[in-house]
Amino acid sequence: MKQWSREIEINSAIEHVWSYLDGSIEQMQKIMPQVVENKPVKITEGVVGSIYRQKYKEGKRIEEYDVHTLEYSNNLNDKRLKIGFSLANAFEITALYELHRINDQTTKLRYTATNKALKWYVKIFMIFANEKVVVKFLEKVKKVAESETQ
Repeated sequence: MKQWSREIEINSAIEHVWSYLDGSIEQMQKIMPQVVENKPVKITEGVVGSIYRQKYKEGKRIEEYDVHTLEYSNNLNDKRLKIGFSLANAFEITALYELHRINDQTTKLRYTATNKALKWYVKIFMIFANEKVVVKFLEKVKKVAESETQ
């Protein structure tokens, strides 16, 4: 299993940044344009245990998988969302988003991703995996959130 973790400071309010992770599909697509659908399958009262069927477009191919909410907390100064899913029966992936309010207009976002190969022959690809995707994602969230800040 590989894990990458990075953080970035975003010049935007915590609630605004959170809206891209815990909001509508339209908000989510601003930072993850490849996600073309995110429909609830099971919604739990405490959010943890909720399942969403997500469709992800990679080139011309669309992958469909169930995203499980593993952790969730939505407090005034700190927010946390951890999701997990299996991709193409080859990878087990988790994504952890942690937001911390620095002040009313500044948020620290820490993103931690894990990727576990489920098949022996996929482990070869894991050798070449690096944190580039994590860094690019954080830069995208920062760019979008700061460009839309009022």
